[in-house]
Amino acid sequence: MLTSLSIKNYALIDQLNVNFNDGFSIITGETGAGKSILLGGLSLILGKRADLSSLKDTSTKCVIEAVFNISNYNLKALFESEDFDYDEQTIIRREILPSGKSRAFVNDSPVNLSSLQLLGERLIDIHSQHQTMALTTDEFQFQVIDALANNEEILQQYTSELKVYKTLKKELKSLLEFQADAIKEHDYNSFLLNELVEANLIDGELEALEEEYESLNNVESIKDKLGEAYQLLTDEQIGAISTLTALKNTLQKLSSYASKYDDLFNRVNSSLIELDDVYREVDELQDSLEADPNRLEVVDAKLRLLHNLMQKHVVETVAELIEIKNQLEEKVSVTENLDETIQNKQKEIEEQAKTLNGIAKTIHDNRSKVIPELKAQLESILVGLGMPNAQFNIEVSLQKEYLANGKDNLSFLFSANKGGNYNELKKAASGGELSRIMLAIKSVLAKYIQLPTIMFDEIDTGVSGEISNKMGDIMLEMSKSMQVFAITHLPQVAAKGHSHFKVYKEDKDEVTHSNLVKLNHDERIVEIAQMLGGVEMSSSAIAHAKELLN
Repeated sequence: MLTSLSIKNYALIDQLNVNFNDGFSIITGETGAGKSILLGGLSLILGKRADLSSLKDTSTKCVIEAVFNISNYNLKALFESEDFDYDEQTIIRREILPSGKSRAFVNDSPVNLSSLQLLGERLIDIHSQHQTMALTTDEFQFQVIDALANNEEILQQYTSELKVYKTLKKELKSLLEFQADAIKEHDYNSFLLNELVEANLIDGELEALEEEYESLNNVESIKDKLGEAYQLLTDEQIGAISTLTALKNTLQKLSSYASKYDDLFNRVNSSLIELDDVYREVDELQDSLEADPNRLEVVDAKLRLLHNLMQKHVVETVAELIEIKNQLEEKVSVTENLDETIQNKQKEIEEQAKTLNGIAKTIHDNRSKVIPELKAQLESILVGLGMPNAQFNIEVSLQKEYLANGKDNLSFLFSANKGGNYNELKKAASGGELSRIMLAIKSVLAKYIQLPTIMFDEIDTGVSGEISNKMGDIMLEMSKSMQVFAITHLPQVAAKGHSHFKVYKEDKDEVTHSNLVKLNHDERIVEIAQMLGGVEMSSSAIAHAKELLN
């Protein structure tokens, strides 16, 4: 509940500090006295956008602060989700700076307007002409029915399951789109893959083949060189082996004269042994070397294939070709297995649809059960509000489409006159009738859910004394379970309040100021008498005012 309100430098208000009680509070005042200013200030607390024109004195900031007792509002979860500091005595403050910038605070922690609006919706319900029109929307009508049906928990479950369903549908759509694109590329990818598979790619193969090709392609030249090397090694006159043998023999003779020649002998002897190995290897290479045109053709073909594939795929190594082959295998495999994946996804969607349909059916059944009760209560209340022939025709019917709050199509029709045709509320009810219907609905809702503080802004406009008396009784009854404010011009309603506040204007130093003051019992008598008979109060008006208050 709203326990106090402080307004500084806002519109026509210099400084206002007022405390409120629970129960039913009345706010009265002459037209233009500033009741709309009070509502404007409260709207800022609830997250409405502000501008510099709100400042009374543009050289200093405007500050609006409200204190709420939220101990019975079950708001801890909301405070946690929005990262607010929870306190049963929660303070909301709005500041409008001379620069035009606005700041908002919840328990002295800065918050953004969207979070403040979310909290504000749970604290005060300001009933205005705009909200009366909300009565004609499916969204509001469903909220009323679901409140009576106690559907809150199952609607949360439905919302959660609907989210899963939509995710699955989105995944299926992506799979189908991918499949459509993949089918277009599948044949080409398969062709490329077959080329690479048939190439029998081996990492490092290119270098080995290039070396073998050079050997096979130059076999005659290699033979000539090996023959020349053999001749240089074995020629009796100038051959390296003969010469080195002669050198060894000479050094062997020297080593017999002194040990210092042994090292030279041993080194030459080692060289001769190594040279002898070279000779044998050259001899073996000569014997094994043969022209092999068939093998040369095979190697040449494989090299051309590898080079063509590398050029085609714009790579430089066989290893890169192997990586491309692996990628193509994955693409082709995924494409070929997509049908099974899509079928599995469709089965998931079907199972999720069964779950959703079951929940939606429960929501529908709950709504259907309470509609007769809602219809009876509304019609009964409206009889007392001067609408004896008011009748509702409310039906919910299941449809195929999944909506945000179930699968129901809602028909909420109304007839104000006996024998009249049923029609949509916005077509069948006048503005005054809509206000009375909204009051009836709010009074019914108050029996089933914990409503926030509610402020009725002249909901009784245009109604007769007897009907206004009944409207006052309804608001008074609502105040037994919640805090109710009523801004009114009707004395019959004003007399019902537990507390009475008056908005008034006064001129000081040629400047107009608005203020709000709580009236005591005697002041209430005067205010109600003036509402009955004008400023020139008669004794009968005063007597009538006392009677109403009693």
